[in-house]
Amino acid sequence: MRQNLQTVERLRPVDLAREHGLSTQAIRNYEEAGILPAAGRTPHGYRTYTPLHAAALRAFLALVPGHGHRTATSIMCALNRGADDEAFRLIDESHAQLLDDRRTLQAVESALHDLEPTAAPEPGDMFIGLLAEALGIRPATLRKWERAGLVRPRRDPLTGYRVYDEADVRDARLAHQLRRGGYLLEQIAPLIAQVRSAGGLEPLEAALGDWRARLSARGRAMLTGAAELEPYLRELPRHRQPISS
Repeated sequence: MRQNLQTVERLRPVDLAREHGLSTQAIRNYEEAGILPAAGRTPHGYRTYTPLHAAALRAFLALVPGHGHRTATSIMCALNRGADDEAFRLIDESHAQLLDDRRTLQAVESALHDLEPTAAPEPGDMFIGLLAEALGIRPATLRKWERAGLVRPRRDPLTGYRVYDEADVRDARLAHQLRRGGYLLEQIAPLIAQVRSAGGLEPLEAALGDWRARLSARGRAMLTGAAELEPYLRELPRHRQPISS
């Protein structure tokens, strides 16, 4: 069991750094950034830390994998200046973002599943009217999707009509499924971009397992961060200076 954080034990910057394989300059940088509480000073001006600082460092480093460096920094800075509600809001927002990312993954998986069963593949090149009819939407909707970057049809050099090739048809079908799932155009655009960069639906589908694993890793990292943050939260109020009236 870790010792009580109120102990009078004094630690040097190197003592904090050595536990995590950091440099003493990194410890000073974390203090200056507000991630660690302000250090004490010896009569000669050298920094001195306590187990409370060690707990703050452990909490911060545990928060980073799940929340990211910037958010973890903001959480620790808020706690160290007594803005607990702000810190908890930041933590809640990270969890909400993870849930939103998980829902996005589920939407993509569902859309890909719905795209699989087709009676017959559409022809390689389609004009706007034929594609709109195949999807059960209006041509105006396809033009709107084009302005949003969801589809990128070429123009027939003779007629100027929009021509949708196989990749455009694929993107339109995926966009249609995601729209039916309630996703906004600005949410769909980056997903379509991922399909294009992956080289199609099959490579993207193969990448979904890795995406799911990364989301699970973030979730577990958040649990680890919370476990390390708890002892720091428990002791921090005892070390805060009372606010003078």
